[in-house]
Amino acid sequence: MIRAAAEEDLQAILDIYNEAIIHSTAVYDYKPHTLQDRKQWFADKQAAGDPVLVYESERMVVGFAAFGQFRAWPAYKYCVEHSIYVGEAGKRKGVGSALLQELIGIATEREYATMVAGIDETNLGSIRLHEKFGFRHAGTIEKAGYKFGRWLNLAFYQLMLPGPSEPKE
Repeated sequence: MIRAAAEEDLQAILDIYNEAIIHSTAVYDYKPHTLQDRKQWFADKQAAGDPVLVYESERMVVGFAAFGQFRAWPAYKYCVEHSIYVGEAGKRKGVGSALLQELIGIATEREYATMVAGIDETNLGSIRLHEKFGFRHAGTIEKAGYKFGRWLNLAFYQLMLPGPSEPKE
């Protein structure tokens, strides 16, 4: 079941996110975040009106997804960048696909024109997932990060959406 995240979900969201920090290059960060960090992130998302979704299976949050403004300047208002994280209990069960499909629906409904994903270029599962939904490679920033003793290249993928019928500045 996919639903809007609630404050009670933040520990599970934190656990999934920290797992990605510690064991993968899905997050270009070194240290696990705290529950207070996640609470602030969630409050910021709520204040901005950005969606934060969780995928619940057998009363357990096994994945989460969110999007927010791509860049802080006003002209970027029709472009959002999203993130999807799936915990071990949800891997290879369609959780990522379901969350991405839901985010695309919300972004389309809200009349965004472009969705962006920044994906470590070695994360072939995420790249294949995004390509399955029509995302196209838009470019790669080489040596964007350094983690686990090696340089990381960040690939950007984008999905074009209908956007607003009458965009405004």
